[in-house]
Amino acid sequence: MTVPDTPRSAETADTTHLVERGPGFRAGVRDLWGNLNPATIGAGLVAAIFGCTGPALIVINGAHEAGLSPGLTASWIFGIYVFGGLISIVLALHYKQPITGAFSIPGAALVTAALPNYSFPEMVGAFLLAGLLVLLVGVTGLVRRVVQWIPFPIVMAMIAGALIRFGIEIVNSAAAAPVVAGAALLGFVLLSRFLPAVPGVVGALVLGLIAAGLMGSFGTLEGGLGLTAPQLIAPSFDLGAVLAVAIPLALLVIGAENAQAMGVLMAERYKPPFNVMTIISGFGGLLAPLFGGHNANIAGPMTAICSSDQAGEDRAGRYAATVVNGVLFGLFGVFAGVTVALVTVMPAELTATVAGLAMIGVLVRSFRASFPDGGLQFGPFFALVIAMSGVTLFNISAPFWALVGGVLASLLLEPRHFWEPQAAAQNKTA
Repeated sequence: MTVPDTPRSAETADTTHLVERGPGFRAGVRDLWGNLNPATIGAGLVAAIFGCTGPALIVINGAHEAGLSPGLTASWIFGIYVFGGLISIVLALHYKQPITGAFSIPGAALVTAALPNYSFPEMVGAFLLAGLLVLLVGVTGLVRRVVQWIPFPIVMAMIAGALIRFGIEIVNSAAAAPVVAGAALLGFVLLSRFLPAVPGVVGALVLGLIAAGLMGSFGTLEGGLGLTAPQLIAPSFDLGAVLAVAIPLALLVIGAENAQAMGVLMAERYKPPFNVMTIISGFGGLLAPLFGGHNANIAGPMTAICSSDQAGEDRAGRYAATVVNGVLFGLFGVFAGVTVALVTVMPAELTATVAGLAMIGVLVRSFRASFPDGGLQFGPFFALVIAMSGVTLFNISAPFWALVGGVLASLLLEPRHFWEPQAAAQNKTA
């Protein structure tokens, strides 16, 4: 079943096993070198720059405001980036799909807001319980059943609404830093128009960096450079932290990050291993907290960049972009004592512009798939506007509520269109 032709979420290639089978590491490693090219390397680099700048600053600033030592902050960075990078490398090589790991960005905002209310060991205990909850959901196989049940246009509308902010940031960045953002846009246009073999985002990054250097837009290096060893953090458990952090964080990982990544992959006509993506996010949520990290899981935005057409025309080779991203993420975490100091130097407007340009293809395809002719309309509409709103309820972010609202709207306003695919599937197998 191909994604563009079905109004219900795509099935994985293997639905008979809890742990979905893939081509295997041998095939992934064997074909990797032939798929490393300017497109895949460029997309992996762009995804890494995006993930290692703004999202890292959320953690760094939150830890600083909570009074955590530089050593604890560097250890936190180590936990989320090293294990996030390992997730990328393992899943990309085994499934030969651009399934990209990192950490939950809204989750980082959630936990940094809660830091002043609990001790850091209590927060680590909550992180561990969140990982355990995600793992339990994964091993039940529930995620695959839910994703297959939700109509595909609703999933695509959620993706379009959740990722549209990256497109909007192109405009905001151009208004805030017209020379830097304008140079990035010019680089994107020149390569896309006259050298299509090289992704436009590579030109955007190169010209943007040149313009930032000429304009003096790079920040100043603060705090100096130095290597810091990660620290093992002993957890403690507090009921308040469990209710305020563990449960919302688990829902964010499943309902926001993983759901976005699954939808993006389906939009690009992959058949993602839903159960494995959840299970490995659970293991990441158990390993990262050992060093103070709040979670390591599948990442929606980075998956969108690495699976987009900016990673090359050959969809089968785009997994190489995720491998590049994973290696860079791992290095960022290993050298956290240095990278934390360097991350503030990159102009935020350049990062936002390049990331937005990398997601154009994903956004366009998501909008096209959201409103099929003669099919669902109300459900995708509500999913789109809820995701675009950025609303947060009970510390759970908009993508989760977009899926809930889209399904409810379709069930109430267009039940015939909602149930038609399931009835057709049952008749086909009868």
